[in-house]
Amino acid sequence: MHDHAHGSGIRGASNRRLLTISLCLTGVVFAVQVVGAILTGSLALLADSAHMLTDASGLVIALIAGAVAARPANDRRTYGYQRAEVFGALVNAVILIVLATAIAVEGVRRLAEPGDGDVAGGPMLVVAVIGLVANGVALWLLSRAQKRSINVRGAYLEVLGDLLGSAAVIVAALVIVTTGWLPADAIASLLIAAMIVPRAISLLREVVSVLAESVPEGTQVREIRAHLLSKPGVTAVHDVHVWQLTRGAPVFTAHVVVAPEVLSEGRAAELLSSLQTCLSDHFDVEHSTFQFEPAGHVERHAH
Repeated sequence: MHDHAHGSGIRGASNRRLLTISLCLTGVVFAVQVVGAILTGSLALLADSAHMLTDASGLVIALIAGAVAARPANDRRTYGYQRAEVFGALVNAVILIVLATAIAVEGVRRLAEPGDGDVAGGPMLVVAVIGLVANGVALWLLSRAQKRSINVRGAYLEVLGDLLGSAAVIVAALVIVTTGWLPADAIASLLIAAMIVPRAISLLREVVSVLAESVPEGTQVREIRAHLLSKPGVTAVHDVHVWQLTRGAPVFTAHVVVAPEVLSEGRAAELLSSLQTCLSDHFDVEHSTFQFEPAGHVERHAH
């Protein structure tokens, strides 16, 4: 016997609305920072504005991926298009790594060959504060949705990096205003690059885990098997597989050997419902597939 429990899927409309708002905030701050970088001569502001541009591109990718993921399943793609979110996150991670490298190279060049121009610390500080506030708002908007979607999490991590970058620019601007030490600007740009790399690697690691169909983080197969075996009528559980289509969309399959009386007394449907409820309540698995087998059943193929 086979059956499936279907979840509500990716909450596409809500996520797209949050991503759109974040994109608008990012676009405005990007424009402000570009103008500020030109007027002040600040490399840190220029690096942060480049980061903002990359984040804006990432948000656009996330919106497109989210729209594709919301498309219904069909005969060719029976799970739908939720995996598009993972590919969107992969593109974001690659962009982040390229950006960090470019910022680091320019920062080192500025330190090795300092320019003759001054950096206007006052205007630089004002622009950085505007960026900090805008990023804080965007971060708050995405904080809850990022727990359910790897795609939104990619955007969330980028905005978090922007917020930390704005904080670094603020510190550099304060140093320049109070002491006149201009290398603080280049050092801040290097700090921004250093903050980008760990979150890009973290996002890449999660993408690889999903694409490799690894067991979702925090999920214990042994514990799931023990829960299933505790149900009356279940004598064995084998061929257990757990993976995820994207963040927040785990999938579970298993072969369940049941006692003869479960089938003879017509209690299969009741047991199936109990198993699905167990997975949903205890392990937050909304899509599950069980194959019931009578005791003594022998598979015709190797597992």
